[in-house]
Amino acid sequence: MFLRLLWESFAHQRRRKLLAGVAILLGTTAVTSMLALALTIGDRIHRELAVYGANIVVYPKAEQLDVKVGGVDIKPATGNAYLKESDLEKLKTIFWANNITGVSPVLELSANATSSSQQSSGQIAVSVEGLWFKHRFGSLTTGASQLHPTWRVDGSWPTQPESVQDSWENVAVGARLAEKMGLKVGYAFQLDHLRPVRVSGIVSTGDAMDNAVLMPLEQAQELAGAPDAISRVEISARTKPEDAFARRDPDTMSGRTREIWYCRPYANSIAYQIREAIPGSQAEQVRRVEQTEGTVLARISGLMWLVSAAALLAAGFAVSAAMATAVLERRREIGLMRSLGASKAMIALLFYSESGLLAVLAGTVGYLAGSVLAFWLGTRIFSGDGTGDGTASLLNPVLLPVVVAMAVAVAVAGSTPSIRKALDTDPSTVLRVDG
Repeated sequence: MFLRLLWESFAHQRRRKLLAGVAILLGTTAVTSMLALALTIGDRIHRELAVYGANIVVYPKAEQLDVKVGGVDIKPATGNAYLKESDLEKLKTIFWANNITGVSPVLELSANATSSSQQSSGQIAVSVEGLWFKHRFGSLTTGASQLHPTWRVDGSWPTQPESVQDSWENVAVGARLAEKMGLKVGYAFQLDHLRPVRVSGIVSTGDAMDNAVLMPLEQAQELAGAPDAISRVEISARTKPEDAFARRDPDTMSGRTREIWYCRPYANSIAYQIREAIPGSQAEQVRRVEQTEGTVLARISGLMWLVSAAALLAAGFAVSAAMATAVLERRREIGLMRSLGASKAMIALLFYSESGLLAVLAGTVGYLAGSVLAFWLGTRIFSGDGTGDGTASLLNPVLLPVVVAMAVAVAVAGSTPSIRKALDTDPSTVLRVDG
């Protein structure tokens, strides 16, 4: 009998049920799309802001040593103020290793360049930057060109020489330096005591690299006579926006508090773990990048939650209005059931079952529609989505029970005032008036 009454309710009040279902459908569609985007918004914003460069930089701790003589700052001559390239493997052992999305070691040195072009003759001092280019690092393919997507190269990036005979043939030259020396792709010039090197590409970076010679790290180490040496490491990592807790000094915390801080993906905590892993290193967050990412993420997340709350609230009011009309139309039926001995709990269960079943159906459809909407928005708003990075999948099964549960909660909350009012009405009064 209970199931028959439930079926008759849907059969004879199709319009009312449709209106309530559409309200729940629209609400859950908006909520699903916002939740689906919220789950990946951090990674997506991290990729979008990657154009600013790394958010953590690592350099030798010895570079911080300062000596003052007569009020003049003098940096001590530390000829071994380098990090070791081989120590970068230790980055894979830190707690947040999987959050590291890019690594770019740099070896800086100076050299003399001689061009045979008519535009520039004689030796000039140039900066040389040894870099990784499309280097395999664990599961990552990383390097300077990946960490700085705004860099543009006319030609190609330098490649590691395949044999001794090919050594020193591939370098890239910054745009301003190439113009100064009259160099173009394919031109050769002399670098220190080496045989001529070939220009594989002209690079436009918009920063100091435009005045430098860029070459594979191994070649720069050989030129400097410092195998395995690097001057600094630029690291890009997915991080949690900085808050007051993130800025606390871990060395002043109690054991439990420090463990909580250590296990949160703040830029500061990742930098702290890098300092622990790499001997003689000093790792710091690049505040310009990190604060921009945190600010943008906080504002967008707040807006998304506001939209979700508004959608659920609107759905709740729509369900309440539809349910009030439905209960008003069925007050004689309610009075008859009460007079025949049906308890208030049984009648309430019938109406809640109607609302719950409607919410499950509309919530499931809303989940599917919201997932499609989130996918469409993601591919339109964020560049590079849908390219196999795993953040643009169409369906997220984890969201289905969450969305359906929210739909049921909204339906029950919207139905409760009308159901309570109907159950408080005297059945004899209803039957006498309607009769």
